[in-house]
This record gives sequence, structure tokens and C-alpha cells, in this order.
Amino acid sequence: MTSQVSSPAEQTDGTVVGEQRTAAGAKDVRRLDRVIIRFAGDSGDGMQLTGDRFTSETASFGNDLSTLPNFPAEIRAPAGTLPGVSSFQLHFADHDILTPGDAPNVLVAMNPAALKANIGDLPRGAEIIVNTDEFTKRAMAKVGYDTSPLEDGSLDGYQVHPVPLTTLTLEALKESGLPRRDAERSKNMFALGLLSWMYHRPTEGTEKFLRAKFAKKPDIAAANIAAFRAGWNFGETTEDFAVSYEVAPAATAFPPGTYRNISGNLALAYGLIAASRQADLPLFLGSYPITPASDILHELSKHKNFGVRTFQAEDEIAGIGAALGAAFGGSLAVTTTSGPGVALKSETIGLAVSLELPLLVVDIQRGGPSTGLPTKTEQADLLQAMYGRNGEAPVPVVAPRTPADCFDAALEAARIALVYRTPVFLLSDGYLANGSEPWRIPELEELPDLTVQFAQDPNHTTADGAEVFWPYKRDPHTLARPWAIPGTPGLEHRIGGIEKQDGTGNISYDPANHDFMVRTRQAKVDGIDVPDLDVDDPDGARTLVLGWGSTYGPITAAVRRIRKEGGRIAQAHLRHLNPFPRNLGEVLRGYDTVVVPEMNLGQLATLIRAKYLVDARSYNQVNGMPFKAEQLAAALKEAIDD
Repeated sequence: MTSQVSSPAEQTDGTVVGEQRTAAGAKDVRRLDRVIIRFAGDSGDGMQLTGDRFTSETASFGNDLSTLPNFPAEIRAPAGTLPGVSSFQLHFADHDILTPGDAPNVLVAMNPAALKANIGDLPRGAEIIVNTDEFTKRAMAKVGYDTSPLEDGSLDGYQVHPVPLTTLTLEALKESGLPRRDAERSKNMFALGLLSWMYHRPTEGTEKFLRAKFAKKPDIAAANIAAFRAGWNFGETTEDFAVSYEVAPAATAFPPGTYRNISGNLALAYGLIAASRQADLPLFLGSYPITPASDILHELSKHKNFGVRTFQAEDEIAGIGAALGAAFGGSLAVTTTSGPGVALKSETIGLAVSLELPLLVVDIQRGGPSTGLPTKTEQADLLQAMYGRNGEAPVPVVAPRTPADCFDAALEAARIALVYRTPVFLLSDGYLANGSEPWRIPELEELPDLTVQFAQDPNHTTADGAEVFWPYKRDPHTLARPWAIPGTPGLEHRIGGIEKQDGTGNISYDPANHDFMVRTRQAKVDGIDVPDLDVDDPDGARTLVLGWGSTYGPITAAVRRIRKEGGRIAQAHLRHLNPFPRNLGEVLRGYDTVVVPEMNLGQLATLIRAKYLVDARSYNQVNGMPFKAEQLAAALKEAIDD
């Protein structure tokens, strides 16, 4: 039995908000409004799986959440080294949140490298759970510790919980019959069990997951479940953990509906499937594996029952070539890649512009140039998407703002491609792709109608009265050309990359015709119907912060902080980057100061300055990590005060 104490709540940036006292001898339970946890260890320690399972149970419990996986680019980085550290950060709360959090309240460090790589991000007073078994002289020397940080006083400002995770896991599994090395691998499940006890997370889902994951290896499944339960029991019985914590469900944060936790890449894959069903077209993905886009290929390959065909090509060029061929054949065609792959696909994207066929080019951006930072995030492909082709080859550009929004952005990109007969760029990034948040599963009637009418009959009458098919005879409203499926009787037409004659589609070198076709293709993109830009400005601010893509969460969190402190600032966020919303110029000219935070060196700001002659201020970061809300809030305060 528990009872509520009447002492005032502790309010330090969203930590303890209440406390429950238990019966004599039992442990205290404290209520929190939010928590940020980071699991960190070697890339082989299962930190991503541990974080994913904790996230799944947190989602099922009903908290709002946001995650930030962070892992090395190498398949197996050197064990025990700083470059080999893999981490997973989870921010969960009883209210609406927007980011994975600026600084962890809790760090689970599986070895010295994990501690050293992450200690700088922790605020004083944070809890650190350390696997003491790994703090050997050799392991500490490998990362530059001359003395043990567990003994030299360097961690005195933190709440340190030394736990021999490996020893306790081996003890829990001593009757399993597994070799020591195999048994040690379950220590991440011991840590997960301990954290699940500390934060009152459900356990049934994790045990069910482990049974399914290791269904063909029941001894491994049993070992992981035993380690998980042992971790829970350790938290319950040890004196080192005198307090557990409760974070209530975010009951008022979400509109009514059915929710699930979803990552950006998974939401994008589901959005593509939904678009193909709403268009009544088969979905074809032509792709070459590349981080961080490969998960979309993996996911779509599972859905043949929805008419999805996936083709893993031998290279990026073949992938988009197959996709463009599928578009010609009447499919909703998609190619997925990251920045280096976009460079390779550029010629075929130009061909798609010339052919005026619907094609979705999904670019999950990462750090560049060249191979760059494969597992780190960046927004540096915007200008490549806008201009990275020879000649005048305009392409619409759409960018999601959160992991769940990737679903809606995929539907919007498909709408534009199908209605206007054009390739479309969808610019996500690694932060959105790998991060996750709750997503309300839409009702079918909420999805847009994307039905396409293929050309069936001749559409032009020649001077001699003959009925013929002109492949470039355009819709007067959209300027889209007809989409004729190969093999349709009487609708044979020429394709290829050489300039076409207006209307007939025949090869043309006529200067006036080329000028007309170039301007027409540009006019088609300029005329795409996109919603006006919404501006959040409740107080009549003079400073506007304008963002795009994944900066939405950190920007919005920063804006909330400023307004909470009495500052006045307006916010707007772009989904459509080409064409821009028609009211964007008017919006920008309505403010004295416009600040554009970007994870690049100012690409959107460059476009804004060029098109609207507005002196937009750039605030830039290219360190492979998303913005922190506190960092942005400080920069925006300076802009307001100037």
C-alpha cells in the first residue's frame, strides 16, 4: 500500500513532481513528469536493441516519447574504443515532447569507453549505472583513464550505481548450460530489466519479443528472459537502488485514436504503401542499399501482399533506372538512397524530368561530402535536390518534420508526382529515419484519393482529320502530360532524353521549341498547388524562426522555452521547399528579423535570400547531431535582443 505525501514537488526542469512513501522497509516511489535515459556500450553490446525494447514498452504504457539512436559507421568497430561506442537515447514524458532531450538524466555505461564518450553530456546530479566488471586496467587505459573514474573522485558530482552486470548475468544463467561467452551477451537484458524496474515499465511485451526473436534458439530465448527477470529482481532487492520512479501516461497529449511507436523510415515505408493503395497502382522500389535508407528497402520487401515489388539493384544507377522503367510501365515508382547515391542518380532524374513521369526519389540525408558520416545526420542535400542536375531540370521537393510525419510526407510527395507527372524529391534525414515517436494510425477515409486516369484514347486531331495520340499534350490546369501505358493500342509514343517537340514528342532541335519546353517544365513545378505557410505567432513578435525538415522538434522546443520566459517569437516550418508556399515572401517581409536554423552551412537561407531579398540570418550546425533545444533557445534570444 502507498500513500501520497503532501510535501511540495521538486521542479528542476521536469524531474520529480511528487513522491509516494511506501510501507516501512519498502522502497520509495517518486513521480516524474519526464526522464531522459541513454544506454551506451560497445556496438556489440546490444544497446540499440535494449533501447528499442525500452521504447516499445514505454510506448505501450502511453507516454509521449522521442528517441535518438547513435552508432558507429563500422559494422563492428574496435571493441572498447571511443569510436566503437554505440548509444540509444530515449526521452519520455507524461506530456507532449518534441525532442530526444538535451542531456540524459540517466546513463547506463557498459564499459569505460561508454562512460568517457558520454560523461560530458550529463548534468551534475545525473544517475550513472556502471558495469564495474568492464573497468579493468587494460580497458581503462585503452580510452585514456590513468586511474579508475569510479575511485578517483571525478564522478563525485553524480549519483553513481556500480553494478557488476556481467557477473550478475553469469550468476543468473549458471544453470542454463550456455558457454560463458554466450551467457555474457545477455547482460544488456539484465540492464534492461533493472531499468524496467526503476521506471515501472511493462515486462510482458519484452518477454514475448524475446521468445519470438529467438524462436529457433529456445536456449538463447530462455537465457535472455532469465537475465531480464534477474535485472528486475536485482532492482527490487538491492539496497543501492532505494527509489523507483513513475512517469504517468501522457493522457492529454494525444488526440483520440489508436497509436503505435514508429520510426521515420518505417512511417515512410507505410506511407508509400498507403499511397500506392490510394492510387490503385502497384508500388515498385528500385534501390541499392545505403545507410541510413536501407531500412525502407527491408521493410517494403515484406509487403508483397500489397502489390509491392522490390528490386535490390547492383548499383544506384541501376536502381533508379529500373524505377523509371516501372514508372513508364504504370507503377508508383520509388528509389531510395542517401546523398552519395543522389549524385549517381542525377542523370536519370534529369531523364525523368524530360520524360515527365512520376517518380519518387527518397533521400535520407547523412553527413557528407563523399562517404562522409554514414550514421550521422545532416540537412546538406537541399541544394543538390534543387539544382544537382545538368540543364534546367526543376524537381519538386518535400521534407517531413518528424518521424511520424514521414507517413504524410510520402503521401504528399506521391500526390505531386502523380498529379503533375514529375519526379519528386522527399528529403528525410538520419535523425528522422532512426528516431521514433508515437503515431496515430489514420482511418482509411482520412487518406487522400490519389486515383490516376491513364490515357486510353487518341487525344488530338490533325489537320487532315486523323485521330492521333500526342504524348506531350498538356492538362491546361496542371500542365501535366498524359500517362500512357506501353501496349495500349493506338497510343504508341517516343521516349528518350533528347529534347521533345511540344505536343508530338518527336525529337526537336528547334531553339524556340527548346525554350518553350524548358519554360513549360519550370512553370509546371512553379504551379504546383501547395498550402500556404502557417505561422505560429500568438504575441505579435518581430522575430521569426523559419525551419525545414527535422529541425522542427528542436526549434519548437526552443520557442516554447522562450515564450515560457516571456519572450516573443514567431515560428514557421516549411514542408514544401520547391515550390515554396505562395505566401512565404509576404510572411518573411512581415518580420524585422528572420532566423533560419539548419544542419548545413545555410542552404535554405541562401534560397530565401536569393528569391525574396530578405536578409535571413543563418544559424548552422554540421557536427552530425541534431540541435539541442537549449542551444537554439540561446541563439534565438540573441536574435530577439539585437
